[in-house]
Amino acid sequence: MSRYRHINFNLIFRVIGWLLMIEAGFMLIPLATAAYYGESDFMAFAIGTGSTAVAGLALTFLLRHGGEGMGKREGFLLTALVWVMFSIFGMIPFLLCENGVDVSSAFFESMSGFTTTGCTVLESVEHYSKSINMWRSLMQWLGGMGIILFTLAVIPMLNHSGGMQMFNAEVTGITHDKIRPRVSQTAKSLWGLYFLLTAMLIILLWVGPMSLYDAICHAFSTISTGGFSTRDSSLAFYNSDYTTIVVTIFMFLGGTSFALIYKALQGKPMSLIKNDVFRAYVALIAFFFVCFVLSIIHRGQVNDWRDVTIYPLFQIISTITSTGLSVCNFENWGPFILALMFVLMFTGSCAGSTSGGAKIDRMLFLVKNSRNELYRCIHPNTITSVRINHKVVSPDIVSKVIAFLCIYVIVIMVGGIILTATGLPLIDSFFSAFSCVSNTGFGAGVTGYGGSFDIIPASGKWVLSMLMLIGRLELFTVLILFTRGFWTK
Repeated sequence: MSRYRHINFNLIFRVIGWLLMIEAGFMLIPLATAAYYGESDFMAFAIGTGSTAVAGLALTFLLRHGGEGMGKREGFLLTALVWVMFSIFGMIPFLLCENGVDVSSAFFESMSGFTTTGCTVLESVEHYSKSINMWRSLMQWLGGMGIILFTLAVIPMLNHSGGMQMFNAEVTGITHDKIRPRVSQTAKSLWGLYFLLTAMLIILLWVGPMSLYDAICHAFSTISTGGFSTRDSSLAFYNSDYTTIVVTIFMFLGGTSFALIYKALQGKPMSLIKNDVFRAYVALIAFFFVCFVLSIIHRGQVNDWRDVTIYPLFQIISTITSTGLSVCNFENWGPFILALMFVLMFTGSCAGSTSGGAKIDRMLFLVKNSRNELYRCIHPNTITSVRINHKVVSPDIVSKVIAFLCIYVIVIMVGGIILTATGLPLIDSFFSAFSCVSNTGFGAGVTGYGGSFDIIPASGKWVLSMLMLIGRLELFTVLILFTRGFWTK
């Protein structure tokens, strides 16, 4: 009798087939963009769309269902594989376009897009076609709310075949509350809100100095907190206070739990205002804003009113939400500001949002549990509990949070050490690893402001691609696949 656990691979790859056909459908958008502007990259997207659709059809209709439904293991494996498969087929246009890149760079760019990390290997995005930049932004928009979540919304039958397992494996956070009775209904509601916010942002950006094309691309990368831009200098190109303020507001919304926003729009605004995590999110931004302003004034970096108002606020929200857009060279603000940004990258914003990082929810758990443990040092017989939103959190969840944060730091350390073996400087290695795990996309040193990740060796790009995937799926979904217990009975 085999000691390996049976996993329903046929069902997994059939679902991947459905998803690849959905990806092919999204590829029609940059294909249409290339056709509209008469670009030579039309063939790159035609081949990419065709090959993705054929692969999806083959997996869907040539594999028999067989076996049982989808359990926890199938949910974890499917979720991880989907993101890899989407990145593999998503990199085809980068390989075949007019200014094509090598395989490692193409996969890195594709993974960076879908995971909304925002790192890029393209030295000048302005030298690439409008269709390529549209695809980069569209990848982030699709990955922001979640590939699996989109599938649950458009293929309701998965609600009966492990839908909750896939929902839990992909959606960020410690616990996942359904805002509707069924998983598919929850997915539709969240994606409906996502569509609404995206449409509003497109209109608002179009009213400003952006063309409709630029407005669409930046709306996709802003609400998804991805950070890709159609300009080499990011939002600084537009030199528009209006654009900066609008993007700041929508990055903030992208870092807020979409379930809370949905409830607020359904006539329950107090569910947002009274939420401990949301209040911590706002308080954290306010505290760091004061720190940023005082530091900028102290270093004499004040040239006009924007340097102590909208610029630091923009950079704080861009960092804490892991968006990575920029309106100025923040490296000029000094090492203290960079250190504060490091803290913001680690913290992240709210669970259930499109942002990266460890999430404020977990940091609240850690702070409250640490406070209880310090109190117990003086009063060892006291029974204490962690409370979030006036509810007692079970010790199991607290233990899981502590384990997550420990593994999070270990993954960054291991990733940084491996990158030093590829020849990268020490600081660049660890900052790049941290930036990718937190899905922020900021660079430092050789990959910093105005630079790109193209300078990283091919082996380093594969390492960073893996770190981006681990960070987006919040460690456990990916790392559990490398444990013996996952595969054995």
